This record gives sequence, C-alpha cells and structure tokens, in this order.
Amino acid sequence: MKAIVYTKYGPPDVLQLKEVEKPIPKENEILVKVKATTVTVADIRSRSFTVPPAFWLPARITLGFRQPKKAILGMELAGEVESVGNEVKRFKEGDQVFAASLAGFGAYAEYKCLSEDGPVSIKPSNITFAEAAAIPIGARTALYFLRKANIKSGQRVLIYGASGSVGSYAVQLAKYFGANVTGVCSTTNVEMVKSLGADKVLDYTAEDFSRADETYDVIFEAVNKSSFSTCMKWLKKDGIYINVTEPLPSVQMLWTQLTSGKKLLLSRNSPETSEALNFLKDLVEGGMLKVVIDRSYAFDEIVEAHRYVEKGHKKGNVVINVDQISCGDTHPNVTI
Repeated sequence: MKAIVYTKYGPPDVLQLKEVEKPIPKENEILVKVKATTVTVADIRSRSFTVPPAFWLPARITLGFRQPKKAILGMELAGEVESVGNEVKRFKEGDQVFAASLAGFGAYAEYKCLSEDGPVSIKPSNITFAEAAAIPIGARTALYFLRKANIKSGQRVLIYGASGSVGSYAVQLAKYFGANVTGVCSTTNVEMVKSLGADKVLDYTAEDFSRADETYDVIFEAVNKSSFSTCMKWLKKDGIYINVTEPLPSVQMLWTQLTSGKKLLLSRNSPETSEALNFLKDLVEGGMLKVVIDRSYAFDEIVEAHRYVEKGHKKGNVVINVDQISCGDTHPNVTI
C-alpha cells in the first residue's frame, strides 16, 4: 500500500510517498481503507519536533530520540471497513467509518487498523469522507472541554481562535448547549465565524481587548495567542478558563488558581472511546454541526499541505484525499 513516511524530523520535505506493507487486523481490530485524513497541528509538531522546552525529553521518549518511532503520521481519518478481526462485533465489511488514530498516528496511509473499542464510529450519512475525517480530533477536543466546564444555557462564552479547527467546533457546540457565544478571530474570518452561529465576533486585529469591560463565564483559548492576564480581566470571579494547547500551568496560572475562585482547564487528551463520535455524528446528521474545510489536497500533495498549515492561518480544517493522486512527477519532494 502507499503511505506517507518520514524517517527524520524536519521541514515538510521529509515526508515521502512510499510503498509499505499493508497491515493485517488483529482479532479485535478493523482494517479501514482510508479515503481521507487531515493535517493537524499535532502532525506538524511531531514531524518538525517543535515542542516546548519543558517537554523536550518526554516528547523524545514518546516520539523517538534519533528518529521517529512512528514513521506514518496522521491522527484522524474516514474510510470504509475492508475486513474485521474474528472478535469484532460493532463493525462489518463495507461500513463507512470515521475515527481518531491519536498517539498511534498512521492515518497517512491507504489502510489503517483500528481497535473496535477505540474512538471510531459509523460516519455521518449526510457528509463526505473528507468532511468526516475533519471531525475526530477538533470536534472531540471542543466537546470534551465544554463538557468539563459544565457549560449551561445562558452562560457567556468567549472563544479565542474561533476560526480554527477546535475553535470553529467550539462555537457551534457552545451554541448547541445554549450559551451566548463571542468569537475572536482575524478580519478575514469574521463572516465565517458569524455563519457558525456566534452571537458576536471580535476582530483581534482591529480591537484593543485590554480595554474591554465585558466579562464571561467561560473563556475558551483554542490557539494560545491571547494574553492570560487580559483573559483573567474578562473572566468572572467564579469563571472557567480553558486552554486546549497549554499542557502545564505557568506560575501566573497557578497563583490565579490558588488565590481566586477561577478554575483552569488545560490541555489533555479526550477519552479514547467512541461515545463522543457517536454524539457528534447525531449532531451532524441533525444539521446542528458543520465542518469547515479550508483546503483539500491530493495524497501526493501532502508536503504542500503541511507547508500551508505550518503558516498558522488555516480556517477550520485542511483535508488530504488519500484516494486521490495528482501527478507525482510534479512534486519533486514526494517520491514513490
């Protein structure tokens, strides 16, 4: 089978399209023929090994010291079940599914084995494989943190980075739970965030937030680009601050949590079960959750896709159509 492989850390050019051995499902696994995957921030960081200094050693242990332990990246996918292990009960051959492959990566390939007990579910019937592939990480992350915050109807929620993958889902899910939502994004994305249901949209390039006098029950930082001090000014005395990209609290965060009634929820992985995907599937099929796709690329255009996402300005999600190959000889950085 074809797969995107990297054997060393570095720029997008380290990614190569190669022939590798097709996996065989274990007794409790399904073999999925991958139709689409995505380029996430986690893929970018893993490929380039750009992690905070405090996490250098743990990341090396997890990802590999001299070279990557997992040669095939890709954390989310959608596709069709080709075969199942003897103990599989939930899925059968021909089922259309979407899933998160998480720390195991491996979605940048024509085939991927997944445990039937993991975060995998039947694909929403009213969207494409490309759209379904863009749900398992961003939407699950947004849902997990909003649930942890115990968001309630009528609460005021501010979402910083409302045009990204996690942020675009957070806007819609917060509205679903009945919150009054304010999204923060750049000028070019204001209308898009409004179309997702935000009650108010602030343009961070045109407004001085340090002077804002509004307060919120929940502040959801999806891109880690806001000032923590400013967010604390906006947050109510008993409010909740969410940061999905910051794994450890700073000294200022610890002090705030110790000396105030404000609660902090920082980055962590969502539970590795199918419950959240089943919930999100129902929302999508009910027309209550939309997938924002910025750009789509063919499988052998993945180097270009990584270059684009690495710039940090994508809207929603960037999708890779695994079952599409353009013209290999026009992409010198990708070899077969």
